[in-house]
Amino acid sequence: MQAERYFGSYARFDTKSKKDAAPLLGADNAVGDAFDIVFLSEEGVSVAWLKNRFDRLVGYFNAEFSRKLHILSARGWTVKAFLSFVAYTDSPEPGQYWGEVAVVCYDPALKEPFSQFEKALSRRLADGVRPDIDLGEQGVDQIVRSGGTWQPKATQPFPEKASGTVILKSRRTFSESLIEQGRKKNKGCYVISWAFLLVLAVGVVLALKSCGAF
Repeated sequence: MQAERYFGSYARFDTKSKKDAAPLLGADNAVGDAFDIVFLSEEGVSVAWLKNRFDRLVGYFNAEFSRKLHILSARGWTVKAFLSFVAYTDSPEPGQYWGEVAVVCYDPALKEPFSQFEKALSRRLADGVRPDIDLGEQGVDQIVRSGGTWQPKATQPFPEKASGTVILKSRRTFSESLIEQGRKKNKGCYVISWAFLLVLAVGVVLALKSCGAF
């Protein structure tokens, strides 16, 4: 029997406060973005946190899932997460920002094909698609044989919306895509992104003026 070499699952993360959650709504944490997972000791318990590419901690997992990830990390596996959506629930007071990420963990021997797999996974999440990443050995074999180009056809639905809950972002916006291109030194897209934001700002001002705000 072949040894376990992969784990994939969608998992909920929570935030400490509204203030701490604010960056999740901006372009620094776009849907499809990759996050590192780091472990911090809190009251003697190891808690897994999401850290974005700007070294900011943006959310944490519950104790059970943190324990699972800690075990896989201790094996030397690659442990990564990709943002699927951000939500807000208004009760209990004062409300809670939370979300889900696609968590992908694998043996380092699979690094080359899975690096390619992750790129496609990121793009699909950015488009609002949630591929089923509970692959099983057959799925892992297909990724390896294809050099990482194979993607599962099955998808996972978004959670059912509970009363008082709204999904704030579940796909990458046009402006976030332009900003990302600017960060990649695509000068044309960088200029367009600033032009877009300028037009948007002017539109807001005109709308407020028409409403008699000033």
